[in-house]
Amino acid sequence: MRLTLEALEVLDAIQRKGSFAAAAEALHRVPSAVTYTVQKLEEDLSVTLFDRSGHRAVLTDAGRELLREGQHLLSAAQELEARVKRVATGYEVELRIAVNDVIPWDRLIPLVEEFYGAACGTRLRMSAEVYGGAWDALMGGRADLVVGAPAEGPPGGGYVTRPLGQVEWAFMVAPTHALATAPEPIPPEEIMKYRSIAAADSSRNLPPRTSGMLSGQDVLSVPDMYWKIALQRAGLGVGYLPLHMTRDDVAAGRLVVKRVVEPKPAGPMYIAWRTGHKGKALDWWVGRLADGKVQKALLG
Repeated sequence: MRLTLEALEVLDAIQRKGSFAAAAEALHRVPSAVTYTVQKLEEDLSVTLFDRSGHRAVLTDAGRELLREGQHLLSAAQELEARVKRVATGYEVELRIAVNDVIPWDRLIPLVEEFYGAACGTRLRMSAEVYGGAWDALMGGRADLVVGAPAEGPPGGGYVTRPLGQVEWAFMVAPTHALATAPEPIPPEEIMKYRSIAAADSSRNLPPRTSGMLSGQDVLSVPDMYWKIALQRAGLGVGYLPLHMTRDDVAAGRLVVKRVVEPKPAGPMYIAWRTGHKGKALDWWVGRLADGKVQKALLG
């Protein structure tokens, strides 16, 4: 291979320091070694990298392009070296975290900031899942950790769970919806007359789950809980919503809580990870998510 990281480091040093001599000093080399590296690279690539017609060498267009792209390679090489060292200390190169859509994203930001503040170097890959899709992501290998897995994990084991908290549900409608003024408690046969909004389970392999829908009821399926809340707020359907995500809407009158004959009970949520997964980044997240204050911030 004609192009080496060493040669790119020399070009980068010349550009940063302004001269061959200053680059040699920064790299702890003699000036002749720096000059030879540049000349050899020009010969190997059959291009002129520096215009030497003036008092100082100036990068040609080809030289600037090589350095511009080469800096990306240098950064990637340095990052790879750092990651290899971190793996040796027990930190994962990457941690994939799947978050249930009943966990508001903005409430996770402080944890993400805290994790990056610890400077462990593990790259995070966050994804969103709906209902049983959280379990599907874990069992299908798309996630290393799930935040907000619903109760009743898949049979067969192979995973560890820790309680995260309870999600309180309430039947809600827009103030303009016909059911907003309906006598309470509202029976199922009355609810069935109106469209239900459902956040579709994101499972790819496990059987999809449903909750809170009546047989024969018209259903509008949406991608996640945020869509569901918005469409119910717009009066386009009815259904159960998590109280911790809708308190402001209820307080402002954008949604109305209605008592029903068959209320949806509170549901436990968990964090879960595969039994065989070992790593300090995972341990960090499991430890922080076990903190009662963190749990209250996520689901309170």
